[in-house]
Amino acid sequence: MAYAIRSYRDEDAGTVAAVCAAAIEAIGPRAYSAEQVAAWRARHPGPQRYRDVVANGAQILVATDEQDRPVAYALLERNGHLDHLYCHPDHTRRGLADLLLAEAEVMARDWGAERLYTEASDLARPVFERVGYEVMHKREFAIDGVPIHNWAMEKPLS
Repeated sequence: MAYAIRSYRDEDAGTVAAVCAAAIEAIGPRAYSAEQVAAWRARHPGPQRYRDVVANGAQILVATDEQDRPVAYALLERNGHLDHLYCHPDHTRRGLADLLLAEAEVMARDWGAERLYTEASDLARPVFERVGYEVMHKREFAIDGVPIHNWAMEKPLS
């Protein structure tokens, strides 16, 4: 299957939200408990959030299938924070994360960001490490009283 990377369009909001939900629900249980997955999923509301972050200056890079349907995406904020990197479970292990991270890096450099940084799940951590991000520390926190963790990671751009 051939994929393309393009900028988010407003009509993508529902599909991007569905990609996020599917990824958390299907892939999350490989590293997190059912309770943790449910709490993580509840933090990601519907399509309006994507419209709001784009309206506030963030960029969403979308990987699309041959019918131009979003199947993965990266949400990059102007300060270099990569807030989301999600791939639909039917499209994992095809290099989409690497492609999206490469495009996000180009964009961040164009914006003048000095670094990229993220909070990666146990599942995403190897993807980020593969493209040069370093673990800064493990983040232990709770979502609605449910203990969970992720990894603060960054990649200098200078």
